[in-house]
Amino acid sequence: MSILGNRVERIEDPRLLTSGGVYTDDLDDERLTGAAYVTFVRSSIAHGRLMAVDVTAARAAPGVLAVVTADDLRGGDGGVAPIATFSPEWSAEMAQPVLADGVVRFVGEAVAAVVTERRSQGEDAAELVEVDIEPMAAVVDPRDAAADGELLFPAAGTNTVAEYGGQPQPDLFADCEVVVAQEFLNQRLAPAPLEVRACAAAMDDDRLVIWTPSQGAQGSKAVLTAALGLDPGAVRVITPDVGGGFGAKSGAEPEHVVLGWLARRLGRPVRWVETRSENLVTMPHGRAQVQQVTIGGRRDGTLLAYAIEVLQDAGAYPKLGGMLPALTCLMAPGVYDVPRLSARARAVVTNTTPISAYRGAGRPEATAAIERAVDMFAAEIGMDPAEVRRRNVVPPEAFPFQTKGGALYDSGAYAEALDLVLEAGGYAELRAEQAERRARGDVVQLGIGLSAYVEITGAAEGPNGLGENATVEVHADGTVTVLTGTSPHGQGHATAWAMLVSDQLGIGIDKITVLHGDTDLVPEGGGTVASRSLQQGGAAVHQATAELVDVARRRAAELLEANPDDLVVDTDRAAIAVAGTPASAVTFAELAASEPLSVATMFSAGGPTFPFGAHLAAVEVDTETGKVVLRRVITVDDAGTILNPLIADGQRHGGIAQGVAQALFEEVTYDADGNPQNSTFADYAFVSAAELPSFELVTMETPTPMNPLGAKGIGEAGTIGATPAVHNAVVDALAHLGIRHIDMPATPRRVWEALTAR
Repeated sequence: MSILGNRVERIEDPRLLTSGGVYTDDLDDERLTGAAYVTFVRSSIAHGRLMAVDVTAARAAPGVLAVVTADDLRGGDGGVAPIATFSPEWSAEMAQPVLADGVVRFVGEAVAAVVTERRSQGEDAAELVEVDIEPMAAVVDPRDAAADGELLFPAAGTNTVAEYGGQPQPDLFADCEVVVAQEFLNQRLAPAPLEVRACAAAMDDDRLVIWTPSQGAQGSKAVLTAALGLDPGAVRVITPDVGGGFGAKSGAEPEHVVLGWLARRLGRPVRWVETRSENLVTMPHGRAQVQQVTIGGRRDGTLLAYAIEVLQDAGAYPKLGGMLPALTCLMAPGVYDVPRLSARARAVVTNTTPISAYRGAGRPEATAAIERAVDMFAAEIGMDPAEVRRRNVVPPEAFPFQTKGGALYDSGAYAEALDLVLEAGGYAELRAEQAERRARGDVVQLGIGLSAYVEITGAAEGPNGLGENATVEVHADGTVTVLTGTSPHGQGHATAWAMLVSDQLGIGIDKITVLHGDTDLVPEGGGTVASRSLQQGGAAVHQATAELVDVARRRAAELLEANPDDLVVDTDRAAIAVAGTPASAVTFAELAASEPLSVATMFSAGGPTFPFGAHLAAVEVDTETGKVVLRRVITVDDAGTILNPLIADGQRHGGIAQGVAQALFEEVTYDADGNPQNSTFADYAFVSAAELPSFELVTMETPTPMNPLGAKGIGEAGTIGATPAVHNAVVDALAHLGIRHIDMPATPRRVWEALTAR
């Protein structure tokens, strides 16, 4: 019986639940003995000319070893280059300096680095650094940035980072009986991983070793070597345990470069870990789109046209925020076969924390827009929103389906997913309860929200395109080592990859060790981003194991004096045996004892995959206070073939929680001068278990032909489906009172204001 498809408990968990993880701040590597501590001095002004940084008093403070500014890092041999993480064409004008150089562009931008013997000394010394900034007008709203009134980068001549999509189509809605238009705000979010950013750096002879929590050591190394001007062979990056990433730890940041420079220059190990306030203010944020959406169709519920114009706030420096709206445009039509589509986007810089990837990265924004629009269209024509969806989804016989947005959907059964979630949720009964509450005029009203979604996963290209490498080696003692280019930060790769090996070899998963996140062990790898791991990294492990079986079969044929075609894998004994003659066999361990039994391979995917699903949310809204209580969440999340339902459900749980958080709680805001208003969890509404019901998960599996496992990504799906379902539910609770839309997050204040202003 195959181990695949079973709820196998994670082999990672005993260590994490007993001795605990070893995170970057926990490291006691002998190379870090006597490490100094780094504290960053950060700008308190959103936009201004950096006139002077006086470090005299700080350098004289107790325990201070060094204080460095951009002047120390600039030019000549050993100089540090700015970081350009979006597009080479903007590297000169809009690249981010490692320390602010001449201009500060957001509150929290690092201006200087203080190195001290003890961590506490750094906090005191940093207070002594005198930073003279001549304030300039802050550009906080992306609409203002788009007007180019105040330029963040005068040399670029514009605040626009990139534009996507073709020209507007003026006749898009010409034959529509009903047209609905609305501006949506997909608000800025803080990723808020439980482990904040950290780094340690040391010299190992003449090589620089950097430890940092990352979603891909190889990608981080590429950024570090480029910024430091070093040969790749001179740098080693190691990823310890990672306490959450969500996309925001997908690459090296300026602080990591500074630590690498300091370790080389001082000849002494250095360490850094940020505070929670630093994390909320300076770690790259997510989302931050203003969307103008128009949808049109016939009164029978048929959708004919959809248009979306996206204004993406990229923050102060164009990291991945510069390209995220491209994914929003790609996925704009969602699950619907809309005859006419216009999707256009523009990304601009503002004096705010830079935007990067955050769980879903451009795809949740697309789903939130079209699903909110479909609900508004349904309300306008007086039709049940479930019926509007059912009438317009791509039919199952149409796959593979080429969308008007340019995506080629691999496989799907969208109507089936919708029907499953409606049945599981008792949709008719919920609507009946809602009608009763409305008829009675209850203070607490019931809202029912739906979303049908599709997303793209495995689209991020690594060093070898849409693929990943893996090495599988059997040892003479019967254990196995797996090397993978993926880099887990909670996804359960050790268990999943061990299951893939065990299934083919018959070796227990407790004897299989998965290694990752060390550029000396695994020089190349695409990391763990874009929900690519199982469909590419796991497929690579599966392929390497199959190739190892072929090697073992050829060797066993010689030892057993048999035809290789007559040999089979005996998984009960972890051996190669002659078919029909089980006594004639040789174990994998015995084969490895004579000579190394190892295979390294590269798997190339046939293309990205498109997970899909449907979510149903029920909320209760107090019409006197605006308070929203989430009563139920029912989800169908189809990620193709499921390797381990236990792990998949865990990914769904986390995604749903973050999707709910965006709909109801979380938002990063700034005042008119660019001062962040959410620097602690006291003023950033980080979701907890207390605000969440038990999630009701419905199983559905539609395999993809893009990899031999039939697997699609699961890590971001819950986020993408949950947000619009909960958001729609809040508006639905108040629809009978004439309310058509409330921007996210639907906080009590926002709901109350909508009720009083109607």
